[in-house]
Formats: sequence, C-alpha cells, structure tokens
Amino acid sequence: MTSSAELPDKMKAAGLREWLIALGVSMGTALLVIAPFFWLGNASGHDFGFHAASWLDAAGQWKEGIFSPRWTEWANHGFGEPRFIFYPPLSWMLGAALSFVVPWSAVPGFFIVIAQTLAGICSFALARRFLPRNAALFGAACYAANPYALLVVYMRSDFSEQLACALMPLVVLTGLQLCGLVENRRRSFSRAMAFFALAFAAVWLSNAPAAVITSYSVALIFAWAALEKKSMQPLWRGAGGLALGFGLASFYLVPAAYEQRWVNIGQVLSLGLQPADNFLYTMGNDPEHNVFNWIASSVVVLLLVMTGIAAIAALQRTMQGQESDDRKKLWRMLLVLCAAAAILMTRQSSFLWLYLPKLRFVQFPWRWMAIVAVPYAYFSAAAMMRQRVRWIWFALVLIAVCGTATVLVKKTWWDSDDIPSLQEAVANDQGFEGTDEYDPVGDDHTNLPEKSARVQVLPAEESGGHAPEAEIRIERWTAEERVVRVVSSEPLRVALRLLDYPAWHVEVNRRPVTPQHAETNCEMIVALGTGTERITVRFVRTPDRTLGSAISLLGVLTLLALLNAGGVRLLSASP
Repeated sequence: MTSSAELPDKMKAAGLREWLIALGVSMGTALLVIAPFFWLGNASGHDFGFHAASWLDAAGQWKEGIFSPRWTEWANHGFGEPRFIFYPPLSWMLGAALSFVVPWSAVPGFFIVIAQTLAGICSFALARRFLPRNAALFGAACYAANPYALLVVYMRSDFSEQLACALMPLVVLTGLQLCGLVENRRRSFSRAMAFFALAFAAVWLSNAPAAVITSYSVALIFAWAALEKKSMQPLWRGAGGLALGFGLASFYLVPAAYEQRWVNIGQVLSLGLQPADNFLYTMGNDPEHNVFNWIASSVVVLLLVMTGIAAIAALQRTMQGQESDDRKKLWRMLLVLCAAAAILMTRQSSFLWLYLPKLRFVQFPWRWMAIVAVPYAYFSAAAMMRQRVRWIWFALVLIAVCGTATVLVKKTWWDSDDIPSLQEAVANDQGFEGTDEYDPVGDDHTNLPEKSARVQVLPAEESGGHAPEAEIRIERWTAEERVVRVVSSEPLRVALRLLDYPAWHVEVNRRPVTPQHAETNCEMIVALGTGTERITVRFVRTPDRTLGSAISLLGVLTLLALLNAGGVRLLSASP
C-alpha cells in the first residue's frame, strides 16, 4: 500500500515522465521536419541570407567582446547599419550562440530543431491543461509540424518568426489563466500575470510582426473573457499583464520605436510588401511573388479546413456533455481566434489593415496562420479522443502534413553555400548587402561600393583638387569603435568606411566634431588639418537606450515581486 507521504513523490515522478515523453515526441517530430536537410542541404528560403548574415555578424562581435551588438558591422559591404537596434534579439543571438557549439553549416538545422521542439512543448502545455496525456502528445506533434511551420521552414527561412510561433500556445494558455477564462490551478493572480508577461515579452523579443499578431490575439482573448464573465476584471488583468510584458521588453522596444526616425523604416512597406499585395490569392505583376502567394494561400485554406473539421469533432463531445466547463470556454475562444484570423487574411478586411495601429507592419496577411495553428493543434488533439474517428483523423493529419511537406520541398531552393559565401565575404573584408528599412536617413545604400578601403584620403575641398599624401595607421577597428591616426603636411579630408548615424560620436584629438557626408550617400567624412590627427569614432549609448533599459529593470523587479508574492500566498494557503 502506498503511504500518503509517498503519494506526492509518485505524482511528481509521473508528471516529470509526462514532460520527458512530450520532449521526446516534440524533438522527434522536429527531426522529421528537417529530415530532407540531411540529403539536400539547407533550405534557402526568402530570408535565409538575412538571418545567416545576422548570426555571423553577432558571433564576430561577441569575439570582439561586444555582448549586446547594436551596429551590424558587415552590412552594406562593411559600411554597416543599425540592424540590431531594430531587429528583436532572441533569434540572432540564438543563431550566433549555436555557431560556438556546432559547425556553421549545421546551425540552421539545429535552430529549427530547437524552435520546433519548443513549439511542441508549449502546445503540450496548453493541451495537457484540458486533455488526457496521449491526446496532448498528438497535439504537440501536430503543432511542431503544422503546415504553416513547414512553410516557414522550407520556403521562408524566417527563423525569428519560427521562434515566436513556438511560444504562441504558451501565450494563449497564460492569457486564458490571467483573465480567468479558465481556472488558474496555482490560484495566484500575481503569478499568472508574471508568467503571461514573460511569455508575451519573449514573443516581442523574437519577431515584431508575430508580436503584433500576438498582441491583437491576446487583446481579443481578454475582451472575449470580459463578455463571457460579464465583468471588466479580465480587461484590467489583461492590461496589467500586457504593460508588464512591454516593460520587460522595453530595452529593445524603446530604442526600436524612438530611433525609427533615424532610418528609412518606411521601406519595410515598399511595393510587394504591403498587405494589399498579399491577401489570399492576390496576383500582381511579379510571377515569383504570385507563385509564392498562391502556395501560402493554399496552405491557409488547408489549415483552416483541417481546423474546422477538428473543431466539429470537438464540438460533438461538447454537445454530448462530455466536456468540462473550461473546455467549452476554450473551444469557443479558439474558434473566435480562428474566425478573426480568417477574416484578416481576406481582402474584405483591408480597411482594418489601414486603421488598426501597427497592423500594416505585419505586411503579409497570411501570417495570421501563426495563430490559427494553435487551435488547429488543440482541436486535433481533442479529435483524437473520439474512438470512432481517431484513426481516420490521424490519417488525414498525416496526409495533410506529408503532402504539404512534399510540395514545399520540391518548390524551395536548396543551397548549402549561402553561409560559406557570407563567411568568405567577411574574410575578404567585403561584407554583405544591407537592408532598405535599416538604411540611415539621407543614405542610399545602393550607391555604396561593394569593395572599398576602410580609410580613404580626399582633397581638402569638396570642389576637387588632388588628394595629398598622408600616412594612415588604423589603431583599432571594431564594430563599435574606430581609431585612425593620420599624418599629413597638408589639410585633407578622410572618408571612413562607415555610415553616419546619430549614435556615432566622433572626436579629432579628443575634440568632438561633426562629420561631413558624401554627395550620394551617408559615408562619414572627417576634415583634418596638418600634422598628426587622431580620429576616434565610438558607438555610444543614446538616452532612449538608457530609458529602455531602466524600464526593463523596473519590469524585472516587478516580475520578481509578483513571483515572490504568489509563492508566499501559495505557502500560506497550503495545509
């Protein structure tokens, strides 16, 4: 006979065993997702080069002792850009970190396995809260290999969005607990807020478009909870959780928002990248764009149809009274999320994309598949609880996933030379292409040369003349500091292979100076006199970065206080 003292230990062991099984199922599914990588190489989707370049640049700066990079040194062929200020840090930091433990050629595959394993675990956490273990395990596998995840892995290579999508089931679960739409088993409002804020902040620190989708989705959850409970309390709780989540991510969000005025951020919505160009089955003048949009739209339809079928199966159990009250609430909430996402992917919702704050920066309406995948995985798990349709549903899911993967594997570009080519370009002091939206204001990075000396002597006058003889010695040249000593018997100007940006502080012989610009771009030019002149250029901390870090520190202290208060409350409530 088992004693009462042994029972909690056995329950803990059983719980740990469940999570280990979920880890194994999620990792096994993730490995199946990247199975074609083993014989075809890396899938080189639309954004592969951008992410691989960011990983390389960040890893190089870590070797220079710069833990938190802000300036992307090798972008724009060595002239740089402030990419790391505007692009959320978790994905490029994870990619850079992986490069220290596995070969560069294996980094993309390892990244995908980590992200999709995390996706399965988060989906298991949501499903296991309401469903039996085996059903929740099936839901975890469904989410780790859902059709949209396959589209991202094979054709888009948007590693940051992949990481953000992995966390979405956790955001939904913690949001439901925070607003009280489902029972919070910890019976601690403060802890519920803390866990929601952590998950929400992690999404914002992974991918901005996915974070906008997540923000609107949880706002809908809180509003629906207020209607269900006929109370304003879910809205106030939700507002508190959102505020804390934004506070935790402020070290990234505040500089990214404030410094948009210093770059050509509007280029993110250039022709072909606007919502109007990417509604379901929208055709334009670009054949390649049309092919991809048709594929993405077809994946949307498949995902919505599969979700609808699974939801009907789950509804039948609800109508038969076999579901708990929490499950019924979750069924309704997930169906509302699906309906909202489906509407926003059609052209009829174009007015919403024009007027809802920041929604247009999602760019591609089909990105709302990211939130549809959460109900798809949960309803798929719930459908497995019906004995009569279990094997039929399993076969349908398998056919849908394998069929989608087969089409995408054939349509994508497979190339393992992308990362070696980037490495060679950096080794040759040439760097890689820049990004339109991160180009400093006043610059046209298309005018920058692909191969340029780090320091170039120019005539003293802009009008022309001969460039005087000068001795140039580069004393230090890192991503965030450039020190150059110039000796000349005549006045001259020196062009640095560096784009001007307000965070750069320039000194000549320890005296602050304002640099000049080239005629067709923002290349930094410094005027010098005769004799020995020492140019020092440092990337300094601007006030917006200091403010963002201070808000994040306050958010962390608030988070710790909430966790501590929740722990004390639980201890005082225990017998």
